[in-house]
Amino acid sequence: MRSRTRIRLIEAADAATIAAHRARDVEAFRPWEPAQPADFFTPEGQAKRIETLLAGHRAGTAWPGVVLADDQVIGQVTVGGILPQPHLRRGSVGYWIASVAQNQGHAGNAVGLVLQVMSDELGLHRAEASTNLENVPSQRVLRRNGFSPYGVAHSSIFLDGNWRDGLLWERILDA
Repeated sequence: MRSRTRIRLIEAADAATIAAHRARDVEAFRPWEPAQPADFFTPEGQAKRIETLLAGHRAGTAWPGVVLADDQVIGQVTVGGILPQPHLRRGSVGYWIASVAQNQGHAGNAVGLVLQVMSDELGLHRAEASTNLENVPSQRVLRRNGFSPYGVAHSSIFLDGNWRDGLLWERILDA
C-alpha cells in the first residue's frame, strides 16, 4: 500500500529524526546542497536550526514544514524569503526527501501541498524555486507542479567544491 504524503509546520520534536536522515544521507545530498558544519547533523544542531526557522515563521518571513508519510517525518518543505507586501507577495520553495522515501511521489506531493499553503494560508501570488542545472529529478517535481524555468543564475551557489549555476523557476499562484 502506498503511503499518503502530508505536510505540517516543523516542531522542536522533529530535530532527532531530521538529524538522523541528514546524517545518513550526507553523501546523497552532497551534489545538490552546500557543505554544512558538523553540528548540522546532530539533534542539537537541528534543534537550533528549527528554532531559527520557527522565529522566521513568527516574523512572517518563512513557513518551515516537514513532509510526512504514514505520520513519519521523511523530509522538509520550506517557503523562505516570504515577501508579503501587496506589490510583491512571493516566496521561495525548497525541499528534500530522505533517501529511504525517495521515488515514491512524496516530493511532488509535498510541493503541491505547500503551494496550497502559499496561496490559501499565506496569500502569496508567486512561488519561486531554484535547482542545480544537473538536478533533473527536482526539475521534474517542479514541472509537475506547474513551475516554469525562467532563467539561469550563473555561479550562484558553492556546491561540492565548485561554484554552480542555478536554474530559476516560477509559478503564479492566483492566475
